[in-house]
Amino acid sequence: MSAARAVLSIEGLELARGTTRVLRGVNLSIARGELVALMGLSGGGKTTVLRAVVALDPFDAGRLDVDGVALSPGTIHDGALRELRTRVGLVFQLHCLFDHLSALENVTLAPIHALRTPRAEAVRRAESLLASLGVAGRERSFPRELSGGEAQRVAIARALAMDPPLLLMDEPTASLDPARRNELGDSLEKLRGEGRTLLVATHDDDFARDFATRIVILADGAVVEEGPPEEVLLRPQHPATRQLLKSKGKKVS
Repeated sequence: MSAARAVLSIEGLELARGTTRVLRGVNLSIARGELVALMGLSGGGKTTVLRAVVALDPFDAGRLDVDGVALSPGTIHDGALRELRTRVGLVFQLHCLFDHLSALENVTLAPIHALRTPRAEAVRRAESLLASLGVAGRERSFPRELSGGEAQRVAIARALAMDPPLLLMDEPTASLDPARRNELGDSLEKLRGEGRTLLVATHDDDFARDFATRIVILADGAVVEEGPPEEVLLRPQHPATRQLLKSKGKKVS
């Protein structure tokens, strides 16, 4: 895939914590409209990749390009950080909504305070996002009053409030039952149909099989296998992929 056409391009990404090398030269390119499932055993570096892309974790070597915003090793300056926030949103594993704010207030917070969007305009967009994600009528509810699936949808709306072309998600199905997982997958497919690009770190091979356009396997801090879900999950080529599937009780050919 051509990096020139990519919404996200990662080249030679390396990151260490103390003496531990967490990422060892990750290379990944994602085109507009893809839903890529980033998979691998725990500790392989999936969440660290997401955090590096949104500049929560500074990296030691390599290069990132997020829809035209280039990131280099070291601390990103404020101007580039503000620009990055308009290009990418992150939905954390436990949604991380602000408990003291309603669903609507969670979604309008960044546009009002970061983009200086007029409150009425931010509210209109937030209400539209919440409705499109199936949580209309929950605008005044606080996170403690929402189900796990509802909270996850509000978190997605919050990430989309800055209108980024790229959405990152960390284990979005971890607390969802199969029905809610499928509802979430349908919502993500709708976003993809609207031209959004999604990178989802997940252990859920059923979700990846049903909704991903491509699976990327990360092991020991590097990409070791990638391809269409039916190829990677049914005919795994790398030992790390086989180990991942066996850990979930899947029969590996």
